[in-house]
Amino acid sequence: MTRENVLEKCLVSFDSRKLKHISADTLIIGSGVAGLSTAIHAAKRGSVLIITKSRINENSTEYAQGGIAARLSPEDSFIKHIKDTLNTGQGLCDEEVVSGIIREGPDRVRELINWGANFDKENGVLVFTNEGGHSFPRILRAGGDSTGKEIEETLIRVTKDHPNIKVLEYTYAIDLLVMNNSCNGVLVWRKKEGKIIISAKSVILASGGCGQVYRETTNPEVTTGDGIAIAYRAGAILQDLEFMQFHPTTLYVVGAERFLISETVRGEGGILRNKFGDRFMPKYHPKAELAPRDIVSKSILHEIRKTNYTHVFLDVRHISEEKLSKRFPKIKKLCSSFGIDITRELIPVQPSAHYMIGGVKVDQKGRTNISNLYACGEVACSGLHGANRLGSNSLLEGLVFGFRIGNEISKGLDGESKEDLSKSVFKNSLQKHWDEDLDLEDVRNSLKSVMWRNIGIERDGKYINEAVEDITHWSKYILHNEFSTPLGWEVQNMLSVTRLICISALKRCESRGVHYRLDFPECDDKEWKKHIIVCNDKYDFVPY
Repeated sequence: MTRENVLEKCLVSFDSRKLKHISADTLIIGSGVAGLSTAIHAAKRGSVLIITKSRINENSTEYAQGGIAARLSPEDSFIKHIKDTLNTGQGLCDEEVVSGIIREGPDRVRELINWGANFDKENGVLVFTNEGGHSFPRILRAGGDSTGKEIEETLIRVTKDHPNIKVLEYTYAIDLLVMNNSCNGVLVWRKKEGKIIISAKSVILASGGCGQVYRETTNPEVTTGDGIAIAYRAGAILQDLEFMQFHPTTLYVVGAERFLISETVRGEGGILRNKFGDRFMPKYHPKAELAPRDIVSKSILHEIRKTNYTHVFLDVRHISEEKLSKRFPKIKKLCSSFGIDITRELIPVQPSAHYMIGGVKVDQKGRTNISNLYACGEVACSGLHGANRLGSNSLLEGLVFGFRIGNEISKGLDGESKEDLSKSVFKNSLQKHWDEDLDLEDVRNSLKSVMWRNIGIERDGKYINEAVEDITHWSKYILHNEFSTPLGWEVQNMLSVTRLICISALKRCESRGVHYRLDFPECDDKEWKKHIIVCNDKYDFVPY
C-alpha cells in the first residue's frame, strides 16, 4: 500500500509515481563552505549527495576576498573576539552561540589547513590583517585577496576525493517534500531529465543568501533566496529577515557588475574620500574607515547625497605598489581591466547588498523546527550575527556548523531504516496555468529596483509600505502561474523572500544594526530587544 501526501505549497504540479527517484543518506542543497564542510563530515558514515543549481564553485564562498576570522594568534584572545562579535551584533546575538563558534573555530581552521588550505604566511608564520569592528588583527587571508577561492578549492578537492560523496551540478531544488513535519527529500529539476525525486534521511539547506533581490549587490547570480523560500513554504521558522548587511565598498563603474572591494583594503590603510577629495569617515566615527560596516555604509550614503554625486572613492595611492600587488592582486587586476591604476588613481566605490543576516532559524546543532531538516551558512539564522555581522565571521560559521551538522548526521545513521519515497505518493495538482506572455526579466528587474530604492540602507515606513504594495501586486499574478524552468521559480522565490523582508522591516519600529529607519532613528532596547520570526505567514516576536 502507498501513503499519499498532498503538498499544498509547492511551485509545480507533479505525481511522484511518475518521476525518476534517487536516494542518499544525506542530501545537501548548496556547495559553498557550509555545504561542502557538512558533506565531508557527514560522509564519515553513509552516502552524501550534493546538489547545486550551477557549477560546484559558483557561490558566495568562491568570491569572498577578505578572509576568515579566528583566534589563532597567541596575542589574541577568545574574549576579545567574542566581545567584538557581540558589540557589532548590537544586542541580538545569542551569547552562547557566539562563544561556542568562536572557541571551536580555530580547530576547524586548523582542520582546513590540514586538508591543504594555503593561507598567506611570512617567514613561515601565518599573517593576519584587520577589518572594521575587530579590536585585533585576526583575519587569515589566502592569495592576498582570494581567501574564499582557496577555501572553496580545498573543500572541493576533499569532496571529490571522498568515495561517499557525489555531486550533481546544474540541479535546481524546487521544493522540500515534508510529511508529518518530517522532511523526507526534495523535488528537483535537471534540464535533460526534468523533475526528479531525491529521498534522504537528512536534508541540509546550505543554499546561500538572497543578495540578488537588490539592484546593487556583491552576490553572484545564483543567490536568489531559493533556500529561504522553499523552507518557508515547507513550514520552517524564519528569523531576523529585516537585517540585510550592505557592504560599504563595491567597485562603481557604469554598466559593469558591482565587484566587491574587500574591507581588508581599509584594514591595510585605504582611505575613503568624497568627490572633492576630502576624507570624511573621521567625522562619522572615531574608528574612521575601520568602523563597523553599517556605519561606513550609512556614512558613504550621506556623503553621496551631500555632494550630489553617484559614488565616493577609496584611496590606496599612499600604499606601496609592492604591497598592493602582494595583498590585493585580484582587486588590482580587476580595476586595471576598467582602466583604473590603483597605484595612481582613486577607486570609485559605493555600498551594495552583501549578506543576509537572517534566515532559517536553527539551534546549535543546525536543526530546524522540521524533523530531518538542517540549515547552515547564509541561508540559516544561528544567532551568531545578531543585528549586524562582524566581518569574516561567516566563513568561520560555515566551517563550524558544517562540522556540527555532519557529525550529528553521521552519528544518527546507525540502525536507521531509510525512508523509501518510491513507496509513498507525493502529489501536487495546481489549478494554474503558465502565462508565456509574462516578461519575467522585467518583473525581476523591477523588483530589484524597488528593493534597492525602498528597503535599502535607509528605510522609512511610508516607502516600505509602497514596496509591500508593489510586491503584493506582482505576486497576485506571478505566484498564481506555474512555470517550467528555473527563471520562473527564481522570480517566485524572490517575490516570496522580498515580501517577508519588507514586512519584517516594517514591524521593527526602531533602528538597530543594519536596519536603519528614518522614521524611528533610535535603538529601543525596551521594546525591540527581541527577534521577529515568521512561519506560514504568521509573525511573532521572541525575547532576546
